[in-house]
Amino acid sequence: MEYNMECNMSEMWSNKMPQGLDLEISHHPMTMRRVVNLIIAMERLRAGAGSEPLGTEFRDENLLSVMLESIVEEHIVFERSSSPPDQFSRTGVHRCSVTDEQKRNFVLVRNSMELHAVMLQGGSDNRKVNLNMSTYVHPSPSTEARPVALGIRGTNLYLSCQQEDGVPTLHLEEVEDKSSLLAISGESDMVRFLFYKRDSGVNISTLMSARFPNWYISTSEQDNKPVEMCQESAQRYQTFSIQRQI
Repeated sequence: MEYNMECNMSEMWSNKMPQGLDLEISHHPMTMRRVVNLIIAMERLRAGAGSEPLGTEFRDENLLSVMLESIVEEHIVFERSSSPPDQFSRTGVHRCSVTDEQKRNFVLVRNSMELHAVMLQGGSDNRKVNLNMSTYVHPSPSTEARPVALGIRGTNLYLSCQQEDGVPTLHLEEVEDKSSLLAISGESDMVRFLFYKRDSGVNISTLMSARFPNWYISTSEQDNKPVEMCQESAQRYQTFSIQRQI
């Protein structure tokens, strides 16, 4: 009964197929090549009997091309949906120490909520500020600079750059919810916490505001003065030794 049904189906389809094509019904396990050949045959059937028949041979390199094209398409879809556009995503947090070009350390002055650059004497190292430096992936990656956020170790205080009377100024802000710094939208006000760290040598870097281009964290030529923002042309120290600590 099954054999007769197969014969009837074969004859029925043979009458509808264009010259040069034939249909064979088989119970052998289907391979990828057989599946592709079947798809090609069906497409040619849809084209109609008036079209000129083409060879049905499907070589290994054709099958490989189909598979590679599928892989590439899936990869593109994954990349487009993997992360939101225009977002800084944190990749890690590192402990580090910071000194300016005069080997001065940062000291926290709580009365004014400022950082001062101070030449510390022996035995007063406990006054210096160490930082937790969070690193981020830029929405448009650059090899010249890397976005970072700078927090004072042991506190919830982070350095930020905001306008004050129309001039970018350096502030210390308390961040209660540190998870808000895990991902920062490039269009949000949280960009004030980001600085572009550009390296010019071994452990030698500048720190430019991500919100206000060409404004840099800097120290005064005089000792025990506030750490402030300045433009590149200002007569202030703008290069720092940032050493990662274990």
